[in-house]
Amino acid sequence: MRKERIRLYVFLAAISVMGAGCMPRAFQVEVIPAGKELQETQIGGDTGFWLKDKIAVIEVDGAISNSAGGGWFGDGENPVSVFYEKLEKARRDDVKAVVLRINSPGGSVGASDIMYHSLRQFRRKSRKPVVASIMDVGASGAYYLACGADGIMMQPAGITGSIGVIAQVVSFEGTMNKIGMKAATIKSGDMKDMGSPFHDMTEEERAVFEKLITSFYEQFLGVVDEGRKELGGEKLRTIADGRVYTADEALANGLVDKIGYPQDAVDWAKEMAGIERARVVMYSRPAGYKPNIYSSSNADKTLSGALINVEVPEWLNSGGAHFLYLWQPGVR
Repeated sequence: MRKERIRLYVFLAAISVMGAGCMPRAFQVEVIPAGKELQETQIGGDTGFWLKDKIAVIEVDGAISNSAGGGWFGDGENPVSVFYEKLEKARRDDVKAVVLRINSPGGSVGASDIMYHSLRQFRRKSRKPVVASIMDVGASGAYYLACGADGIMMQPAGITGSIGVIAQVVSFEGTMNKIGMKAATIKSGDMKDMGSPFHDMTEEERAVFEKLITSFYEQFLGVVDEGRKELGGEKLRTIADGRVYTADEALANGLVDKIGYPQDAVDWAKEMAGIERARVVMYSRPAGYKPNIYSSSNADKTLSGALINVEVPEWLNSGGAHFLYLWQPGVR
C-alpha cells in the first residue's frame, strides 16, 4: 500500500512539473494485462503470416545473483528465477534455437552454477541449439554460464575470461579498538564466525577459505573443460589465472568460437537449427516494450526508471563472506 502511495505522489509531481512548463506536456497511459506471465515480442527477423519458427533471445544483464533486486520504487526479480522461466517458455514454444545475450561481470558462485545447470537441462530436454553472444562483458560467472551453450560468439570490443573465484572479507577490528568498541560473540565452534567483520582473519580461517576457493575454482575449470574441450587441461590452467581477454585474445586461446555481433549470433543459431527464416523474439513482463535485440526486459517496475536508486550489491550488504565468480577490477 505504501508503494502505491509513493507512486501516486511521483505521478502527481510529474503532472505538476509538466503543468509548469518544465518538460514536454505529454504523458502516456497504457492499459496492460493484470497477469505477469511472460509475453512474447518480435524484435526482428523475418515476417510472414504462416511463419512459426522463432529464435528466442534471452538476456543475462548485470550481476548474477539468486535474490531479488530493485530500487526504491519497485521490486526487482530474481535473475535465476526469470532465466529459468524464460528457458521453460522457449522449450515449450515454437522456438528453434536460443541466443543467450550476455552482458555481465559474473556474480555469486551458486547463482552462476544454477543458471549453467538450467541451461544444460534446457539443451538436453529440448534438443534446441544455444548460442552465447557476449557483448561488452561476459566474465567470470557469466563466462561460466556461456560454457553451457553449443557455441560462444563475442563482439569485437568485448571482454571475457576472468576464470577464477574471489572472496572478500572486511575487518573493522582496528577501527573498533581505536574507538573503544567491542563485539561479543557466543559460538559453538572456533570457526563458526569465520569471515566476521568484527575480528581479523586468523591463519586457520584463511586456510579454510583457501580450501573452499580451490574447490570452487576446480569446479569452474571443470565447467570450462566440459564446454571447451579443445582447450585441454594444461592450456586451460595457463590462461585461467583470473585475467580478462579481448575478443581476439579469447578467440586465439579457444575461449570463444567466433567474433561477431548479436545479429551474427542469430544467423549462427538459425544455421545450427537448420532453418533459413525465423522470427526473432524476446520475452518480458506485460508493458515491457522491446524495440530491438539490444533491449532489456527489466520491465517489472511500474516506473520506467527510479528517480533515486541507491543500491548496494548483495555481497556488500552483510558482514559475512561471499564466494563470487565475479570480475571486480579496482578492488584490493
